Amino acid sequence: MPPKISLLKASQTQALRQLYEQHHTMQDFLVPVKHLGTAIDTFHKEIEIYPLWLCPAILPPSQGMVHPPEGHDQLYVDVGAYGVPTATNFHFKESTQRLEKFVIGVNGFQLLYADCFLSEHDFHKMFDHTLYDRMRKQFSCSDAFPDVYGKVSRAVRTS
Repeated sequence: MPPKISLLKASQTQALRQLYEQHHTMQDFLVPVKHLGTAIDTFHKEIEIYPLWLCPAILPPSQGMVHPPEGHDQLYVDVGAYGVPTATNFHFKESTQRLEKFVIGVNGFQLLYADCFLSEHDFHKMFDHTLYDRMRKQFSCSDAFPDVYGKVSRAVRTS
């Protein structure tokens, strides 16, 4: 059985983490299929990793955090990049932030196992918190568990 990514990240030393960040990336974003060409161009410009993982998925309307804004089934594509970036302008944090900004602009979503540099405002813009916030309030979770943003945000986890 392969090790969990969270275990590998938790056991890294600071020096290894810095080396990894400067020379490796692992990101997945869901983008509407109508923006796939622009997404591939953006990934090329920002990180230039090949091959890219392209996996189509139908997102149905739902009340959860990830659903298409149009209110009906919509075809998305998971665009994943794993490996050593070869883009000359690659800078881990800044390149990831530009990818995140692009994905927000096309009503896409970031898979949350990956490094997330979104501000809390942008995180709420990307993910619908309506049901999540209602459930946290209904079951008094706020005092017992951290908010999902605090679990995935690089800024919150490292502060």
